[in-house]
Amino acid sequence: MAAPRVLVLPYPAQGHVIPMMELSHCLVEHGVKVTFVNTELNHGLILGALATGDSEPGGVDMMSIPDGLGCGEDRKDLARLTDSFSKVMPGELEKLIASINAADERREREKVSWLIADVNMAWAFPVAKKHGLRTAGFCPSAAAMFATRIKIPEMIRDGVLDERGWPKRRGTFRLAPAMPAIDTSEFSWNRAGDAKGQPIIFQLIHRNNEATHLAETIVCNSVQELEPGALALFPRVLPVGPLSVSSDKPAGSFWAEDASCAAWLDAQPASSVVYVAFGSLAAYDAAQLVELAEGLLLTSRPFLWVVRPGSAGDQLLEQLRRRAAPRGRVVSWCPQQSVLAHPAVACFLTHCGWNSTMEAVRSGVPLLCWPCFTDQFLNQSYICDVWGTGLKVPLPPAAAATHGTGLVGREVVRDKIEELLGDNETKARALALRDLARRAVGDGGSSRQNLRWFLDLVRG
Repeated sequence: MAAPRVLVLPYPAQGHVIPMMELSHCLVEHGVKVTFVNTELNHGLILGALATGDSEPGGVDMMSIPDGLGCGEDRKDLARLTDSFSKVMPGELEKLIASINAADERREREKVSWLIADVNMAWAFPVAKKHGLRTAGFCPSAAAMFATRIKIPEMIRDGVLDERGWPKRRGTFRLAPAMPAIDTSEFSWNRAGDAKGQPIIFQLIHRNNEATHLAETIVCNSVQELEPGALALFPRVLPVGPLSVSSDKPAGSFWAEDASCAAWLDAQPASSVVYVAFGSLAAYDAAQLVELAEGLLLTSRPFLWVVRPGSAGDQLLEQLRRRAAPRGRVVSWCPQQSVLAHPAVACFLTHCGWNSTMEAVRSGVPLLCWPCFTDQFLNQSYICDVWGTGLKVPLPPAAAATHGTGLVGREVVRDKIEELLGDNETKARALALRDLARRAVGDGGSSRQNLRWFLDLVRG
């Protein structure tokens, strides 16, 4: 029997591409042919970061379709990006499927038989069905995030939200027992950028919710034992995480990783380094970056700080590097899974993206939480209130009105780092979750069994 061929379609953002690339490598290792479909811009970024010219990195065939935005347009504006790709990508995806299948028919090769799409791109399922493809969804966020979005109609009915998705009820909200509580002002669709773009984001969620029933199953980068409450609400969601990728396989990074991080970490004492990274989208102004730098210096501890390309001007970046030396190191991007697994790392100052959260869980690293937008507030609730593996950075009152951008002073940064590193109970809980995650992906573990079932489904 010929190997099945699968199209994989992520939401066009780094935090969505990475876990879907990890899943793709797993599929390839088990005999499935994968064509990974990025937007044209992201496709170019990934191949550029590899610097090899390889269009099939790690055996994954890389292809692209346009997102509808022009060169230089702001793709960090999620509402603008969403509005554009919602209009353009369905037709482009349909043309791509037809083109691949026509080419494979001429070559007498197996046609595309499956589409695995990010649940944030579930609009693609009707397109796939039109061409006779089977479909599966992939949830790159917490299962609790997926559950919260699917339950929007019930939340409107119960008076938690109005018809536009804005909160009618003030205070904390918990969807079900054993799930994290979240302030009603922090639902992801209301924290995705400028409030003017909220209707576009909310409409996309509605559209995706309506299409999810077309997926035969949904796999999730999570662990059954970490999210029992959320997963009990949706038995057909299969947690297969924490997903990871071996160091010899490309993770789908948009920027080249600084390989020298490993040698620098090797030179540091065990459990001494403060690792700082805020993902691919979070942005802070110059004043906040300076306060953060000074706070890290006040700890008198070594630190590794990722300041991604474009998030600070050249002059400021050089200033931060000068201030960091000799104890600290500022890099533009790094192999985060390897960094978090390094014995020198003591804690992780993070934006609480789900990838970062799961990578920290896998390595048993305690977290200092500084969420910025979308699902990060829910993830913080898991970390600090449910699992007890981290602490919150106290945001000033102004942050509530500015989506987390109120100025956090250097003394606050120093004090919270010292508090976290002095908290042996939090560290012990982080190590316990590490052991739980390792059991889940090990022989007989819940994630391993779910992944095997999914592989059998795709190959069947």
